[in-house]
Amino acid sequence: MHFDLPLNELRSYLPEREEPADFDDFWKKSVTETENFELNAVFERVDFHLEVIETYDLTFSGYNGQRIKGWFMMPINATEPLPCVVKYIGYGGGRGFPTNWLIFPSAGYATLVMDTRGQGSAWLQGDTADISDAGGNPHFPGFMTDGILDPKTYYFRRLIMDAFRVVQVARSNQRVDPQKIFLSGGSQGGGLCLAVAGLTPDLAGILPDVPFLCHFRRAVTLVDSHPYNEIASYLKVHRDKVEQVFSTLAYFDGMNFAARAKAPALFSVGLMDTTCPPSTVFATYNHYASEKEIRVYEFNLHEGGESYQDLEKLKFLKSWVR
Repeated sequence: MHFDLPLNELRSYLPEREEPADFDDFWKKSVTETENFELNAVFERVDFHLEVIETYDLTFSGYNGQRIKGWFMMPINATEPLPCVVKYIGYGGGRGFPTNWLIFPSAGYATLVMDTRGQGSAWLQGDTADISDAGGNPHFPGFMTDGILDPKTYYFRRLIMDAFRVVQVARSNQRVDPQKIFLSGGSQGGGLCLAVAGLTPDLAGILPDVPFLCHFRRAVTLVDSHPYNEIASYLKVHRDKVEQVFSTLAYFDGMNFAARAKAPALFSVGLMDTTCPPSTVFATYNHYASEKEIRVYEFNLHEGGESYQDLEKLKFLKSWVR
């Protein structure tokens, strides 16, 4: 059912952003700390029995120099540097196998899939642990409250820095056109697209589908679904930590990154989505500071447009590559 605001109200929904005064300084310092480590990107050719796509097992240095896994794929007969799509993965998933990510390389793009630290066990397997210097506060099972009492120790600081860093990895590969880097991802992957777009001024475009990590305070109080309910469950026990938690989350809110973005964007939303409520998506979309479009799927939940949206993304990529 349609449980959120009517579509005409969603299109103009522009809530005030809860932005920390030191938001830019916090992320500038995070980037500087991350870039103190060499990328050390290693691309090792592997065989997954794909006759028309080359596949490489990727390892690079992300947050705090931790080695992060990924896949790099491209059409086998490419003779010139190609536009590259960087793919971020939804909550709980890992990099899986290259056979999970064939759409973009089949359409002629280099494709870089980033593994998700510490996740990769809920629906696609991953190969990257989360070894960190986090504060280690007790947290509700999952990742949403890991280190949540301080933005410096919050799990998503590490993950966003990995996502920022992998754009540099793509640009370091001589078979990639460094001026044509696109970001794509759904749910958590969509949230990472927005974060990196807010930190990287010269992307060619982003493709966030049903993005997660947006308008936290509304999401946590509007739906009781996984994974936003991890935060509510934590606060149900830690009753005295409400403002401290939302103070941390403000550093990671997609709305604040969207207000700084400069790349053209194609969003999508499902109006029956009880995981990432439509109003949280539109709030972020309406704050997005660059050229933008949104595809609305009136009768869909968190799956959004699926194959229909895949076609929309391919059309978007073709138009902006030209």
